[in-house]
Amino acid sequence: MSQDELAIEAITHALKALRKRHLLEEGAHAPAFIALSRPFISQGSEWKDKAENLELELQQCYKAQARLSEQLVVEVAESRASKALVQEKEAIITDLQNELTKARDECSHLTELLEERTKALDLVISENQEIKAQLEQMTMRANNAEAENRMLVDRWMLQKMQDAERLNEANAIYEDMLDRLKASSIEQLARQQVDGVVRQSEEGAEYYVESTIPTANKHKIPAHEGGCASILFEYNSGNLVSGGQDRTIKLWDTNTGSLTRTLYGCLGSVLDLTITHDNKSIVAASSSNNLYVWDVNSGRVRHTLTGHTDKVCAVDVSKVSSRYIVSAAYDRTIKVWDLQKGYCTNTIIFHSNCNALCFSMDGQTICSGHVDGNLRLWDIQTGKLLSEVAAHSLAVTSISMSRNGNVILTSGRDNLHNLFDMRSLEVCGTLRANGNRVASNWSRSCISADDNYVAAGSADGSISIWSVLKADIVSTQREHTTSVLCCSWSGLGKPLASSDKNGIICTWT
Repeated sequence: MSQDELAIEAITHALKALRKRHLLEEGAHAPAFIALSRPFISQGSEWKDKAENLELELQQCYKAQARLSEQLVVEVAESRASKALVQEKEAIITDLQNELTKARDECSHLTELLEERTKALDLVISENQEIKAQLEQMTMRANNAEAENRMLVDRWMLQKMQDAERLNEANAIYEDMLDRLKASSIEQLARQQVDGVVRQSEEGAEYYVESTIPTANKHKIPAHEGGCASILFEYNSGNLVSGGQDRTIKLWDTNTGSLTRTLYGCLGSVLDLTITHDNKSIVAASSSNNLYVWDVNSGRVRHTLTGHTDKVCAVDVSKVSSRYIVSAAYDRTIKVWDLQKGYCTNTIIFHSNCNALCFSMDGQTICSGHVDGNLRLWDIQTGKLLSEVAAHSLAVTSISMSRNGNVILTSGRDNLHNLFDMRSLEVCGTLRANGNRVASNWSRSCISADDNYVAAGSADGSISIWSVLKADIVSTQREHTTSVLCCSWSGLGKPLASSDKNGIICTWT
């Protein structure tokens, strides 16, 4: 039974009890009232008043009972409303309890997830600390290794210099002994091999002619793939030798512009070339750190000269003897080689890389142009520095010796071409031109066979030609479509040849 039914039943029972009590009181008082009224008729009025008062009190009791009944009904209604409100609140409390349960479950899940993430974070932090400690250890080891490496390099360089000096001393002693043994035949051998200086009374004079200013392009030859950095003419000949990035050496007939021979065997790009005075051997400086010597007649590699540890960028043969050559590489060394023995006889170590070099006319001095812009002269026997001069404000890119051996032409990245007196190293001329820009660290300029003109290529594809006497431009030729890397003038006075970054060779007459 519900609480409402219980309340209604209680109210009904109370009303019944009140009615029953009223009836009982009326029944109880009625006989007394009658009995009293009989003997006390005389006192009727007094008792009547009392009865009326009692009846009035009874009516008041009835009224009070009615009011109480109404209040009871109101209280019951309020109780029902309160009960409904309580039920509503209980429903809300139930919903809130369900939500609270869900929230607690979710909170528990989030707490577990947070604990897992916290553990993972702690693990990552610990791993990070371990890695950081390992990194610090490795950094310390690397610093120690770097310090040891610098120390070892310094010791190695010192040892290398000492070894080079000992080797130079041994070679000097050996050469001195050979010179003593062959003293009787030196003069005859030198006269057979000297053709760097042309005298009217010696063999080769008939080939010497006055150089002419080039005015027209005779041949345009697609010579090499990837660029052609070095060209030179054979001695007392119009045949041209070229080397390129395609690792080949090619010989050309400049009269017809035809290819006469191709030499293979180089394992890197050809950066510089030289040829012996008898035109029998060609030497190439290569980016493979080696020099290659070909026998022109057989077309085979006769020597592969190893010893440099970086790309070889310059090479020249002695003006006195075809036996000796000199090379420079980006390992900060200059080496002298004996082609008959096939090995290095002297090594010069210097802090600035050498871009270009050449022999003096007597074969006793090496002229070198360096990245720091200086021109330096070295004694070939001792390897000692004889003199140096600041030739350019930027790197020297080319060195050429005049035919009479009195003037050195240098070109630099400052776009200047300077003429130095070989005896005093004083500047005797400076050549420049608007728009003439040196294209690379190995852009080669040249002097004409009669020492009257200088030719140099430019990054815009033009070739500028200066008069040495006037120190002024006498001609500008344009045929190349890209940077000109090398110029070479035939010992016959003409033609002039030039090569560019696309591997095109032009001949000019």
